[in-house]
Amino acid sequence: MAKLGRLLTAMITPFDEKGEVDYEQAKKLALALLESGNDGVVVSGTTGESPTLTREEKLRLLAEVKSAVGERGAVVAGTGNYNTKETIELTKEAERIGADAVLLVVPYYNKPTQEGLFEHFKTIASNTNLPCILYNVPSRTVTNLAASTVLRLSQIDNIIGIKEASGNLTQVAEIINGVSDDFLVFSGNDGDTFHILTLGGYGVISVASHLVGLQIKELIDKVIEGKVAEAAKIHHNLSALFKALFIVSNPIPIKYALNYLGFPAGAPRLPLTPPDEKSAALIEAALKTCPLDPWISSNLK
Repeated sequence: MAKLGRLLTAMITPFDEKGEVDYEQAKKLALALLESGNDGVVVSGTTGESPTLTREEKLRLLAEVKSAVGERGAVVAGTGNYNTKETIELTKEAERIGADAVLLVVPYYNKPTQEGLFEHFKTIASNTNLPCILYNVPSRTVTNLAASTVLRLSQIDNIIGIKEASGNLTQVAEIINGVSDDFLVFSGNDGDTFHILTLGGYGVISVASHLVGLQIKELIDKVIEGKVAEAAKIHHNLSALFKALFIVSNPIPIKYALNYLGFPAGAPRLPLTPPDEKSAALIEAALKTCPLDPWISSNLK
C-alpha cells in the first residue's frame, strides 16, 4: 500500500468561465504536481469541491486524470459522503475506472454515533477491493472520528490509513501508538504536518503542495532522515503560507492563489465565492514569503 507515497495533493477542480469542469486544466495540473515532489493526487475531495460536483463530473474527472497520470503517480478518488449506499456505488465506479485508492470522509450533517461510523466505513470497505483512507475533519463534518473507532477500523484489511485533520495532536498520537506499522497516518492540515510526522505519522494530503510541493517533500525527507531541526526550519518558513491558505474556507484561497499566479482555476462554485479584498491581499502577501515551485513560473508566466 506504500505505493501511494507520502505526499499527495488534495487537488482543486478547475472550472472554466462558464463554471463547467475544465478537464484539460485538471490533467495539466495533475502532471505539474507530479513534477513538483508529489507522489499522487486526490481528486474530488474537499479541496476539489466534491459537494458541488455531480456524480458524472466526479467520475469523468477521475477517468481523465487517471488517463493522464497513468503509472506515474497515485490517483485517489474522493468517494465518501453522508450516504453509505451512495458512497458504495461511487466507490465501485471509482474501482472500475482504475483509482488507486479512495478517500472516505466522515459523514457530515447527519451526526452518526461512533458505532454508526464504524459500520459505515466497514460496510464500504467490504464492498470494494480498493485501499480505503479514512478522512477525519470535524471542523467540516461536526462529528469527530474517535481514536478508539479508528483503531477498530484499522483491523480491516483494506482500510489502510487515515487523513487526520482534527487538529487534535493528542488524538493523532493515540492513533499512531495504537495502530500497526503498516497503517498510514496522513496529516490533513498543512500546519500540522511537521508535528504529525515527528509523532510517527506517514505523510500529508496537502493543499499547499499545489505551490510548494518540493519544500514539503523536503520537510518529509528531513524528518525521515532524523534531521528534525532542518525540517522545523522548513515548517517555519512555510507557516505564513499555510495560514493564508486557510484564512477563509478551503479551497477559496488556493483557487485564488492559482488564478493570481496565472493558472486559470476558475472561481469556486456557489455557495463558495472568491475571497474578499482583505483576505485576497493577505493571500497575495503570503505568496511572497517563500519560493514557489518552478512549474508555476516556467509554465504559466
